[in-house]
Amino acid sequence: MKKFTVRVRVWVNEAEGPFLGPGRVRLLEKIHETGSITNAARAMKMSYRQAWQLVEDMNSRAKQPLVEKILGGKNGSGSVLTKVGERAIAEFYRIQSELQNQADELSKKLTL
Repeated sequence: MKKFTVRVRVWVNEAEGPFLGPGRVRLLEKIHETGSITNAARAMKMSYRQAWQLVEDMNSRAKQPLVEKILGGKNGSGSVLTKVGERAIAEFYRIQSELQNQADELSKKLTL
């Protein structure tokens, strides 16, 4: 008998459409890793404009910004995740994990 598995892919939506999904979470993680929207976009092989638009979209739709720009300073300009941005990533993965656990249980019962 063949074994099938159920896989899930998560998007967090609100009235204006998708708010947070796998690509946006990766972008937030890359911003956190690189300290820059420019470097995050480069690492993801996307244009700076597209990355900036995604960040602006998330920031404008959340209660508080997920990413903040840092201007000047000894290390120059850049971008950092806020606590809200860090929590958004954690919540996304928590939801994804819980749903995948449920999908794994359903996979055990799947007989086709």
